[in-house]
Amino acid sequence: MKTVISLTLAGLALASGAALAQQGVSKSEITLGSIQDLSGPIAGFGKQVRLGMMLRVDEINEQGGVNGRKLVLKVEDSAYDPKRAVLAAQKLVNQDKIFAMVAHIGTAQNLAAMPVQFDKNVINFFPVTAAREMYEPYHRLKYSFAATYYDQMRMAVPKLVKEKGAKKVCTMYQDDEFGLEVMRGGEVGLKSIGMEFAEKTSYKRGATDFSSQVAKMKAEGCDFVVLGTIIRETIGGIATARKLGFNPTFLGSSAAYTDLIHKLGGKAMDGFYATMTVQHPYLDEASQPIRFWANKYKTKFNDDPTVFSVYGYNAVDTFIRAAQKAGPNLTTDSFIKAMDTMVVPPDMFGSPEATYTPKKRLGSDVARLSQLQDAKWKVVSDYIKP
Repeated sequence: MKTVISLTLAGLALASGAALAQQGVSKSEITLGSIQDLSGPIAGFGKQVRLGMMLRVDEINEQGGVNGRKLVLKVEDSAYDPKRAVLAAQKLVNQDKIFAMVAHIGTAQNLAAMPVQFDKNVINFFPVTAAREMYEPYHRLKYSFAATYYDQMRMAVPKLVKEKGAKKVCTMYQDDEFGLEVMRGGEVGLKSIGMEFAEKTSYKRGATDFSSQVAKMKAEGCDFVVLGTIIRETIGGIATARKLGFNPTFLGSSAAYTDLIHKLGGKAMDGFYATMTVQHPYLDEASQPIRFWANKYKTKFNDDPTVFSVYGYNAVDTFIRAAQKAGPNLTTDSFIKAMDTMVVPPDMFGSPEATYTPKKRLGSDVARLSQLQDAKWKVVSDYIKP
């Protein structure tokens, strides 16, 4: 009888221990997951985010890990398809048993994957998208770092319009939620200085001909254009304007802040402004710390780093800060408690200070301006305050 009771108690103790075990955390490892586009329309960006994450993971593991635990990074490909993102999330959450989803790229993809994660108490940490849904509505498992497209335009448009002395402001935007957010932010920003758009023109996602939209804005006499465009549309819109002898000030969002604009668009892109936070890490950057980091990345991966490499690197870096602060007994609850009092200082790339609280899930809502000068992005403003 004593033996039976002892075995029963031992079994209960084991069951209790298993129930209390934290998914993704063992004595020696913390398992992180990420979903990237590695084979779809923005595979270049997905690859760069992944490599940036890998660089920071390797650095911390070489230093002994986080409170004695090595980081293990599992990456799945969504091909930028929300349905595939769900399948990837199911694998990472249910099979790989990740502790957190870090730097998942894409708005629709994140929204599709979140229910899978939240059902298993898995945090969505620093998704690579500037959509408001990454921190609204409030959810304890959401943490975001990117100032929204709406806020970027709300603050940058009036600043640059006043600096340029612009009289007629127009907008060309993608006819979807992304483009509408850029347009709405610009609209509110203009209203704050007693102005409104003189012409609003849109295009369908995937469009390649922007001649009618550009002709409309030229006919209206616009001297400033807000672009709710990404890469190909930014290049196509500006190139069309140059051909038609239409040369207003062009301002885009962080969605167009990429080296691909000048690599693919050439000299015609010079003068284009974009909102941004992190500085592009050129291999010959004047800043010694950025130059050192960029060359370390290049040596390791035989690839030039980009702002997306920095997004991945910084996401893992902030995760490390919070996990270290949470202490040796790392759980979802202890991580959240650590994050909810976090102050992330500015880094070598010029990211703004970020703060989190139990009810504040966006680290910072400010952005600054960069301009293409001689085929390179150059920071041309401080952070714009609301």
